[in-house]
Amino acid sequence: MSKRLLSGLAGLVVLGVLGFVVFAWRPSIAAIDPPAPASFARERVAKGEVLAGAGYCATCHTAPGGQRYAGGYAMPTPFGTIYSTNITPDPETGIGRWSEAAFARAMHEGVARDGSHLFPAFPYDHFAKLSDDDVESLYAYFMSVPPVKAPARTNGVPFPLDIRLLQAGWKLLFFEEGPYRPDATRSADWNRGAYLAEGLSHCGACHTPRNVLGAEEAGHPYAGAFIDGWTAPPLIMSPSPAPWTEAELFAFLRKGGSVAHGTAVGSMSPVVHGLAALPDSDIHAIAVYFADLDDSKARTVDAPVAKALAVSALGSGQQYDPDARLYATTCGACHYNGGAMPLVTRPELGLNTALWLDTPNNFIRVVLEGVGLDEGLPGAVMPGFHHLSDGEIARIGDYLRRTRTTRPPWPHLDATVSKVRADLSSAGTP
Repeated sequence: MSKRLLSGLAGLVVLGVLGFVVFAWRPSIAAIDPPAPASFARERVAKGEVLAGAGYCATCHTAPGGQRYAGGYAMPTPFGTIYSTNITPDPETGIGRWSEAAFARAMHEGVARDGSHLFPAFPYDHFAKLSDDDVESLYAYFMSVPPVKAPARTNGVPFPLDIRLLQAGWKLLFFEEGPYRPDATRSADWNRGAYLAEGLSHCGACHTPRNVLGAEEAGHPYAGAFIDGWTAPPLIMSPSPAPWTEAELFAFLRKGGSVAHGTAVGSMSPVVHGLAALPDSDIHAIAVYFADLDDSKARTVDAPVAKALAVSALGSGQQYDPDARLYATTCGACHYNGGAMPLVTRPELGLNTALWLDTPNNFIRVVLEGVGLDEGLPGAVMPGFHHLSDGEIARIGDYLRRTRTTRPPWPHLDATVSKVRADLSSAGTP
């Protein structure tokens, strides 16, 4: 290869790099003096508080045992651990010196006040859909919460992945700017539900699988994903035998549980709590949106519920089956339903999504950790059975899988129970 050709190729590379830098560069936005909370209208702040709840902002921006919105929450990713930032109005370590324009740019474009690109662990790909009015309300609310001095933790993303400028390339591939665009062929309820689900509440961030570069797979929306040790189940073509009808979705999101799907636990609990301040009309809109995507209007829960109730008593009186005896002595008394419909506080296991998933993590975690008073459905409490051995939990899982579902056995269940228990122990959970 001639020196002239090599020089030409090198020049093209240099020009390409320079062109990318120009494309990726964003200016900083001047710092401001922190605005006085009294400068924001009460109605605007109140609206922002509701929106922050529905966006679960506190869930990711509050470390365990830490102060609300002060950041430091660890988010493990395939590229290293990313820590959430302080979004209180502290002028030194928070966003106290951010103007509304800087805040809006972060929400709509994923760019910080200093011009650096944000990692998509902050779901700006969803928040970009928010209206200017909603962003203004969120800004008013966050500038009115108590400031907390909490320096940012150093992310565990290795070089060169920690180069913020490279995030512009990720955006070029996967990020679509612009607010939510209503679908004129759909109802107002459907569009409102889509706006909330795709934007503010960013449901796809947990329920959509991701590709090797950490972006949501556009071809598989809401197809389920693994997050925080839980399987966020598919919201379209759910493996549960009972469909997610509008009524079931509304009850689950509004009350924290439903007759055919049990109670919200784990990572879903903060979602239900966050949505609590939204009006019924908004919860109904979300239900309309997802029920339509899943085409559940043509289906009912009646047949799956009847089939599950027909085997609800299975396990009692089967002294010859040691697995049935183990189930009866640990679970049967609370999970038996003898009426025409299951009790919402007594989930019918044959309908429970956890038993129908390809992976047993959700089942194992609920057995080990139980269901607390502060989780989804008030009054639905279950003690943790961490005193059971790995083998005993595996036996119960195998028994329920073969008697309550039509799915094949989970492979290597003993080993999976052991791993989940070890993971919980290292995280400080019994």
